[in-house]
Amino acid sequence: MGKPTGFMEYQRLSEAYEPTTTRLKHYREFVATLNDEQASLQGSRCMDCGIPFCNNGCPVHNIIPDWNDLVYRGNWEQALAVLHLTNNFPEFTGRICPAPCEEACTLNINSDPVGIKSIEHAIADKGWQMGWIVPQPPKAKTGKKVAIVGSGPAGLAAAQQLARVGHDVTVFEKNDRLGGLLGYGIPDFKLDKTLIERRVKQMKAEGVTFRTGVLVGSEQLPEGICNDAKEFVSAEQIQREFDAVILAAGSEVPRDLPIPGRELKGIYPALQLLIPQNKAVAGGKANPINAKGKHVVVIGGGDTGSDCVGTSYRHGAASVTQLELMPQPPERENKALTWPYWPLKLRTSSSHLEGATERRFSIATKEFAGESGCVKELRTVELEWKDGKMCEVEGSEKIIPADLVFLAMGFLHPVGGLLDAFGVEKDARGNAKATTDGDGCYATNAEKVFAAGDTRRGQSLVVWAIREGRQCAREVDAFLMGSSTLPR
Repeated sequence: MGKPTGFMEYQRLSEAYEPTTTRLKHYREFVATLNDEQASLQGSRCMDCGIPFCNNGCPVHNIIPDWNDLVYRGNWEQALAVLHLTNNFPEFTGRICPAPCEEACTLNINSDPVGIKSIEHAIADKGWQMGWIVPQPPKAKTGKKVAIVGSGPAGLAAAQQLARVGHDVTVFEKNDRLGGLLGYGIPDFKLDKTLIERRVKQMKAEGVTFRTGVLVGSEQLPEGICNDAKEFVSAEQIQREFDAVILAAGSEVPRDLPIPGRELKGIYPALQLLIPQNKAVAGGKANPINAKGKHVVVIGGGDTGSDCVGTSYRHGAASVTQLELMPQPPERENKALTWPYWPLKLRTSSSHLEGATERRFSIATKEFAGESGCVKELRTVELEWKDGKMCEVEGSEKIIPADLVFLAMGFLHPVGGLLDAFGVEKDARGNAKATTDGDGCYATNAEKVFAAGDTRRGQSLVVWAIREGRQCAREVDAFLMGSSTLPR
């Protein structure tokens, strides 16, 4: 694929970032897409490796060598067509996917992998610029009605697939904007929301109906979960009016840290910072949380924690400290041991580089302490592993100044009331119980109710949500019609 000797002739070229001094002054995207020549040279690095492990490294099984070769040869429109065979929203994954495909690249065994993510980004953006991405309405309608609860990547992918084969699809979203955590959880500087809006416009032209501000199933939501709903629709009404239902509402219940001092003001789940910030950027009210001039501590080392770091720097935080319970991973993985699987290694995001982020590993927070009801410091202890157990290091107690604390320790499960309202059985982790293989996959125990994305698998990546939405759509189509031509 590509140029037979390209991987020996050309070095990997990463996308350029806008300088930190300027990008911290706004919330716009700051990553520069590869131009045509750059993308062509990067596509030429794709080896004729025989077995493209990248295909299996990618959860949606993108046909990566094919579109790398097409870009190298300048056939962009066909590259876009190949990309869309497996991925409904490459402009999303080309920006925010951690690219497990690149870790599985054969070239990654002893060199820098092909820049698959940057090429995908370039293909998708060029497709929109050239007007190649247009609505694909169905040739005929089936008369079947499908309700999808949740407008995140799983719900959107399922909706588009089902609408294109002729079903009448209605997507219900409790918040006032579409996209789920794509719209409200991921900062604008990582994913511009106009990207979601233009996909929604395409899907409306394909026949999808969107109803925002509608809460489905349960009127009681756990504290701290974003809810803009002005209308409630019961599970019974949904089941009565639709021929099939897909629950794709995500995994929204955050993991808390119930230690002494948790009741102090200034301690928030991460989304209580990120969602109001996205609303403010969209022209809404100012974020009630402001980190300007404050010492910020982020507990949790994943992507959500990184988003809190970048947002805090844009507010003008005095300092940002990020704490992680687990030990610091190695800076480079042992490729002979880990390839082609996703390796454990230290990952530094663009947000970490936007300030003097202090990252501390093997740290447990024991207590929040404060004055006048507001948090002022964290009392921590170092951890080490002994006999397979995590133990506190005696005499390692430290105090960290903190005016704001953001809990970014992941999400536990979907809102239980939604699953209960539909009578859906849960697994041991509180997710909707449904298999992904064999007859009846993605179907729950409740009649004509299916589940996909984080609602079924627990918190995960956008690319996994797209995969599950697509696969679930195929099962729903087969359930309604007896068979399906949709890809799996």
